[in-house]
Amino acid sequence: MTPSDCSQVSFNDSDTRREEMQSTMETWVEDLVDEVDDAVSSDEFQRWLDVQSRFHDYSHRNTLLINRQYPNATRVAGYRTWQNEFDRHVKEGESAIWIWAPIIAKQCPECENSPSYHDRSDCEYNETPPEEWSKGLVGFRPAPVFDISQTDGEPLPELETEATGTADELVPALLEVASSLTVEVDIVSRDNWPHGDAKGVCQYRSPAERPLVEARDRENSADLAVTLVHEYAHALLHSGIDDETERSKRELEAEAVGYIVGRYFGLDTSGSAFYLAAWQGDEPEAIFDRLERISSTAAEIIDTVDEVILDE
Repeated sequence: MTPSDCSQVSFNDSDTRREEMQSTMETWVEDLVDEVDDAVSSDEFQRWLDVQSRFHDYSHRNTLLINRQYPNATRVAGYRTWQNEFDRHVKEGESAIWIWAPIIAKQCPECENSPSYHDRSDCEYNETPPEEWSKGLVGFRPAPVFDISQTDGEPLPELETEATGTADELVPALLEVASSLTVEVDIVSRDNWPHGDAKGVCQYRSPAERPLVEARDRENSADLAVTLVHEYAHALLHSGIDDETERSKRELEAEAVGYIVGRYFGLDTSGSAFYLAAWQGDEPEAIFDRLERISSTAAEIIDTVDEVILDE
C-alpha cells in the first residue's frame, strides 16, 4: 500500500480556493478507495481477517451480559479456545465472564425436547427412534468466557491504522477550535480511559448540549489529531442519528474526513485504509455517494484550524 503524500498542501487565498480544495479532495477520496482495495487484498489484512473469523459473533443478549460484567471487553473466548486456537492462556486469578451458551442435541420432531426431557414429558411421539432425530437447539447453559486482556501469550495480528507525522501545532489548534465547531472536547489519560480499545468517542447529548468528544491521550500526536478530526466529523454530521443501519456509513464519512484533513496538514493517513477495510458494510466506493458531505465537513474543519494556526 502506497502511503499518502505527507507534504502539507496549501491553497491560495483567491476566488478559486474553494474549487481547488474540492478538486483536491475528490482526488484524495479516489486515492483512499484505491488504498482500501489494496489493504483488503494484502497478506496482512487476510491474516487479521482469519483471526477475527475465529471469534464468535455473540447475540445481543450475550453482548449485554459481557458489557455488564466486563465493560472494556473487546475480544472474548472460552478458556480452551484461547489455548487451542490462539496459543494464549488465562491469567491466574481472573474471574470468568458468564454468558448463555446454546445446547445442541437430538431433538424430538414434535415437542422439540432432547431425548431425556422427551421421556419425562407428555409427548407421545414415537414414529422414529431418538437416534434418528435431527439435532437442534434444546436450551441454554451458563458458560465462562474471558477477554483478551485477561490472557497472556502469543500476540494477535493487528492492523496498522495509526496516522504518522508531526502534529505539534495541529493538536493544540484542534483543541482550540472545538467551541467554534460547537463541540466539547476532553483528552483523557490512558490510565483513566473508560472506553476499551476505542481511540476516541463522540457522545451525543441533549439538543441543548454540545456533543462531547473524548480522545485517549497518546504519544503519537499525529494519530491523536486524526482521532480528534474523526470524532469532530461525527459531531458535525451525525448528531441525532440513531439508525443502526447507518453505522457503517457514518464510519465511512468520519474516517474519510479524518483522512482528508490529516493529509491536508501533512500527515500520513494511509492507515485509514485498514480502518475502513476492517469495517463490515458498505464498499469503499460508497464514499463517493457522500462526497459532498465529506468534503464540506473537511473544508469546515480545515478553514477553522487554518485561521488559528495562521494567527499564531
